[in-house]
Amino acid sequence: MEQSTKEIFNAVMNVREWRSGLYSEEIEGSLGKLNDEFTFRADEGVHYSKQKLVELVPDKKIVWLVTESELTFIEKKDEWTGTKLSFEFAAKGDKTQVRFTHFGLVPTIQCYGDCSDAWSDYLEKFLSPLITTAKG
Repeated sequence: MEQSTKEIFNAVMNVREWRSGLYSEEIEGSLGKLNDEFTFRADEGVHYSKQKLVELVPDKKIVWLVTESELTFIEKKDEWTGTKLSFEFAAKGDKTQVRFTHFGLVPTIQCYGDCSDAWSDYLEKFLSPLITTAKG
């Protein structure tokens, strides 16, 4: 049986579940309501970010704004600050399509390669068993 859009949406909202287990992550703060904020730390201090839930359309869209960041492995340590993490959900027959975009994570910034790889790790390991993905 395929997961409903609501089930997939709820799984993505459960950040502590899917953004952990790869890089010694620590997640603190609130996650469930508009304007809630949480901090994310990974890889023993290599990555720190504070994220605020700025858009929430039940079963359709989730957007977190990165309000603070420190990536110790690059020169401009705060290059995630001001970027947005967006998940959009759509029913496609009996499946759910999830479109993830990290707005601001573009090839011209230093962490693009490493950060894109990390996102792929999270999405493939934790979300791919639940969802059907589409590129584009």
